[in-house]
Amino acid sequence: MEQPEDMASLSEFDSLAGSIPATKVEITVSCRNLLDKDMFSKSDPLCVMYTQGMENKQWREFGRTEVIDNTLNPDFVRKFIVDYFFEEKQNLRFDLYDVDSKSPDLSKHDFLGQAFCTLGEIVGSSGSRLEKPLTIGAFSLNSRTGKPMPAVSNGSGVWMESLRTTGPEASGGVPGKKCGSIILSAEELSNCRDVVTMQFCANKLDKKDFFGKSDPFLVFYRSNEDGTFTICHKTEVMKNTLNPVWQTFSIPVRALCNGDYDRTIKVEVYDWDRDGSHDFIGEFTTSYRELARGQSQFNIYEVINPKKKMKKKKYVNSGTVTLLSFAVESECTFLDYIKGGTQINFTVAIDFTASNGNPSQSTSLHYMSPYQLNAYALALTAVGEIIQHYDSDKMFPALGFGAKLPPDGRVSHEFPLNGNQENPSCCGIDGILEAYHRSLRTVQLYGPTNFAPVVTHVARAAAAVQDGSQYSVLLIITDGVISDMAQTKEAIVNAAKLPMSIIIVGVGQAEFDAMVELDGDDVRISSRGKLAERDIVQFVPFRDYVDRTGNHVLSMARLARDVLAEIPDQLVSYMKAQGIRPRPPPAPASSAPQTPARTPPDSPLHTHI
Repeated sequence: MEQPEDMASLSEFDSLAGSIPATKVEITVSCRNLLDKDMFSKSDPLCVMYTQGMENKQWREFGRTEVIDNTLNPDFVRKFIVDYFFEEKQNLRFDLYDVDSKSPDLSKHDFLGQAFCTLGEIVGSSGSRLEKPLTIGAFSLNSRTGKPMPAVSNGSGVWMESLRTTGPEASGGVPGKKCGSIILSAEELSNCRDVVTMQFCANKLDKKDFFGKSDPFLVFYRSNEDGTFTICHKTEVMKNTLNPVWQTFSIPVRALCNGDYDRTIKVEVYDWDRDGSHDFIGEFTTSYRELARGQSQFNIYEVINPKKKMKKKKYVNSGTVTLLSFAVESECTFLDYIKGGTQINFTVAIDFTASNGNPSQSTSLHYMSPYQLNAYALALTAVGEIIQHYDSDKMFPALGFGAKLPPDGRVSHEFPLNGNQENPSCCGIDGILEAYHRSLRTVQLYGPTNFAPVVTHVARAAAAVQDGSQYSVLLIITDGVISDMAQTKEAIVNAAKLPMSIIIVGVGQAEFDAMVELDGDDVRISSRGKLAERDIVQFVPFRDYVDRTGNHVLSMARLARDVLAEIPDQLVSYMKAQGIRPRPPPAPASSAPQTPARTPPDSPLHTHI
C-alpha cells in the first residue's frame, strides 16, 4: 500500500512479534476405570506428566496433579500449562500412581499405568479431547521399595531403563494390559487474547524543524517488572504538522501491557529526522485501564519534556495527545478454529523425474535402502507425523508427478500413488509410504518438473469448501529446478485466496533459487501483475537438516518445526480475510461425578515449568 503524501514511513517495525509470549495450553486430566490397588478402599490416584527433550530424548517430570482420595474415576483439578508449538512434535507421557503415603518419592507408591501422546494429538482431537488406554507396559522393580516402576520409552518404542524383574507377579498386572483410560483435554488460556484498536491525534506540539513545523510520530512502551520499558508499537510519521491525526492501529493487549491492565504504558512523541536522529518532543504515561475509558477528558494527555520543565519556570507542556477511539475484541487463534472443528487436509506430491537417479542404485534419491529411509520418506514422515493429528479420518491424498505410467507410457504430472484415479487417498502416513514404494516399482522416472498440476489439484478441493471447516496443506517434495515457473506462480496466486498452504521440501544438491522466489517471504509472489493475497508457500532445502552425526530424529524434528511454523498464521490470516469466526467447540461428553480432591487450601491449581 502506498503511503499518503503527508506521511513518511519509519523503518519496518513489527509490534513485538518476537516478544509476545508463546501460546499457552492448559491440559486437564481425567481417568476412568483405574486399577484398584488398595485392599479395603479404592485407589488414591495421582497423575505425573513428563515432557521429552527434542535433542536428548530424555523424559523430564513437568508436574503433578493433586491426589484424589478413594476413586477409580478421578477428574483432577490441578492443570498442566504448557507452551504450544504447532510446528513441533511435543511428546508427552502421563504416569498414574496410587499414593500410599505423603512421600514425594514415586517409587514408594503403586504404579497404575501410563500413556504416551503428543500435544498436537490432544489439540487435534475432536473438541481437543483425547481418550487413550492406560497400559502397564514394561517395568522394573525399584531396588529399595520393591514396587514396580515404569521402564520409560524413548518415544520410538525402545525402552530406556534396564529391567531387573518383570512379570505379572511384580506389577499386579500383565505388561501391555489395559488398566483403564486417561482423558486429556486441552484449552488455550484465554487471558491476554484481546486485541485493542486505537487512534490518537495531537494538538500544538513543539516546533522542531528550522524550515518547517514537525514530523511527529508516537512510540509506545510497556513497563516491565524491573522498572524498565519494552517498545511495543510505533505509529507512522505525519509530515510537517503540529496537529497530527495518526491512523488507527491494532495491537494485542498482551503486547501492550502483558495482560496487566494497571501496568504503566509510556508514550514518547518524536519529530522524525531523515538521518535517524529523531528529536524528542515529550512523553506521557497511561495504562490500559485508563485507555479503556475511551474518548473522554481522562484521555487527553499533556506531553511533557522533563528537561524543558526543569529549565523553564513558565513551561506548561509541549502539546497534548488525545485518544480519539478505543475498541477491543477477542483475537481468534489457530486453536480456536481447530477446537471449533476445522480439519486440516494433508496432501503429499512426490517428484518422480529422472533427475532423481535410478531407484535401484544407491546413489538415487529414491533408493530404498533396507537399513534407512531415503530423503523423500524422511521428509514425508517428519511433516506427516505432526500434521496427521489434525485430520480426523487420517486419509491423505498422495500424488506423483514427472513419471511415465504403465501401460502406455504416458507422462503424468498428477497421478495417484495408490493407482486409484477416483480416490488417491492413503490410510495414514504408513499408507502413503507403502503407495510411494509401490509406485517406484511400477512407473518410469521421466520429466519435466511441473508443479502447477498438483497445486491446481489441491486448489480445486480447497475451493469446494470455503466455510472454514476445512483447510488444505500440500507438501511437495522435489529434487530439481522447476520447469513450469510461470504456470506455478499463477496457480499459487489463485490458490492464495483459498483455504490452503503449500510446503516445498527440496532434496538433493540442486540450486533452489526458484523455490525461494515462490516462498514469498521477502517479496510477495505475483503473476500477470496480480499480487498474491497471502503468503502461502514455505520452502526449505532438505540438506540443511541432515545431521552429520546421523541423528535423524533430531534433524527431522527441526525440519518439521521450520516447515510447519507458518501454517497457524496462514490459516488464521485466511479466516480473518474471509470474516470467518471459529465455530463453538462441541459439547464435552458427560463424565463420572468428580470425587473430592485431597488438596491443601493454599495449594495452587496450576502446575507451571
